[in-house]
Amino acid sequence: MNTVSKKAQIGNNVTIGEYTVIKDDVIIGDNVEIASNVIIDNGARISANVKIHHGAVISTIPQDLKFKGEITTLEIGEGTIVREYATLNRGTKVTNKTVIGKNCLFMAYSHVAHDCVIGDNVILANSVNLGGHVKIDDWAIVGGITGVHQFTRIGKHVIIASNSRVSKDVPPYITAGNLPLKFEGLNLIGLRRRGFSNNQINKIDAAYNTIYKSGLNVSMAVEELKKEKNLIPEVKEIIDFIGSSERGIIQD
Repeated sequence: MNTVSKKAQIGNNVTIGEYTVIKDDVIIGDNVEIASNVIIDNGARISANVKIHHGAVISTIPQDLKFKGEITTLEIGEGTIVREYATLNRGTKVTNKTVIGKNCLFMAYSHVAHDCVIGDNVILANSVNLGGHVKIDDWAIVGGITGVHQFTRIGKHVIIASNSRVSKDVPPYITAGNLPLKFEGLNLIGLRRRGFSNNQINKIDAAYNTIYKSGLNVSMAVEELKKEKNLIPEVKEIIDFIGSSERGIIQD
């Protein structure tokens, strides 16, 4: 037996397991699989082909004392998988929504707090915990039992080691690990799997050598990179990421 509000908008070919609760203000797309003992609270906007496993908690209110019951949402993109006992909170009045992209995987006991923005193809391993307002760009992977401080950003194609603490921004295309979290080189395996050419990888590597190995401070290193003619898009991405960082980037 489950409890599904008649006001909820549920698409075609949706399966719902026993003892699952779906509240009034919920929209669920086609071909969604929802297992047993799931809670889908008000504000959930779940796209097609999403899979939600046993015991997951979706779109519940933020764990933020400033939240006063405002109407907000949690959006989940197509094809995303939410594993057992993961908890995904909806937004606050600051942005009004938490957004999760397409084809993500959130493993068991992972947590996405209010107002986070998660890109496509992101993986959060077991027991990753995101603070509020975290931004994670496409194709990033965060290792298990990692805590991510509120308002931090993780760039595209990053992989972060398990048992890490992320309190500074992590720029794109790299691996990061150790305590405190440090730059450990490029995410070569990930970049090659996703079709980056040797030229792209070499240019990215040279950019990070300037940032981390030249002896220049970060601001000076970025200015040095800007002098290069015909910058490839990936190096421009690195420059823009650092330029927009509010918490500063991790160190070498």
